[in-house]
Amino acid sequence: MISQDIPLYLKLWQNTLHWQPSQKQQQLYQALYEQILFGNTQLNLTRITEPSEFWEKHLWDSLSGLSQIKLDLLQKSLKVIDIGTGAGFPGLPIAIAYPTWQVTLLDSTRKKLIFVRQIIEQLLIENAQIVIGRSEEIAREKQQRAKYDLVTLRAVSQASVCAEYALPFLKVGGTAILYRGQWSEAENNCLKTAVELLGGEITLVHSFQTPLTQGIRHCVYLKKIAETSEIYPRHIGIPTQQPLGGNL
Repeated sequence: MISQDIPLYLKLWQNTLHWQPSQKQQQLYQALYEQILFGNTQLNLTRITEPSEFWEKHLWDSLSGLSQIKLDLLQKSLKVIDIGTGAGFPGLPIAIAYPTWQVTLLDSTRKKLIFVRQIIEQLLIENAQIVIGRSEEIAREKQQRAKYDLVTLRAVSQASVCAEYALPFLKVGGTAILYRGQWSEAENNCLKTAVELLGGEITLVHSFQTPLTQGIRHCVYLKKIAETSEIYPRHIGIPTQQPLGGNL
């Protein structure tokens, strides 16, 4: 497939997220787009391949979750893990946008992550690395548990399940960002119950529209306020089968 150039949309970046990519970052996003198109010929990475759609649903959407993070925190060298990264979203766009951060891309699908590692190497994204495995197991490893300042999860599972995946990775004081589409009071109640069990609290539910198609999006922000009990996360499969806040 012959790729087209992604639209720059510099004013949209600035007006919506109060940030815009440098020329080097624009080049990296274009190269990422081309790599994803190439990867799609071998793997089922994404159905989003049209340039402006890729910009909105993979690049802009990946960074939208950071719009509610305090500026002083954004300027620090954060340790970040993206759970269920798939083809590298939102982790790779975040790593490109914030080169001083250390971004770990976690997924259990080996083929996809091997390809993501090739992208990292070809684009020379020195602040990104992959970890292959299930979050229920990786979160129990000493070098991973409670080591991160920021956790991102996009379209992984029910929100309360995402919380059980995320909070064990966070340091006390760290933040998890759950990227969601629609959001309901029932989801909020289930999540609140789960988060309290895991040593966290819901600090914000941010509702917004995507800039091109005006799609409804939500980002839910969780703060870790106490150590997560060693019983969490539960063994593989149990969080999805028996969500802490109950099934919706």
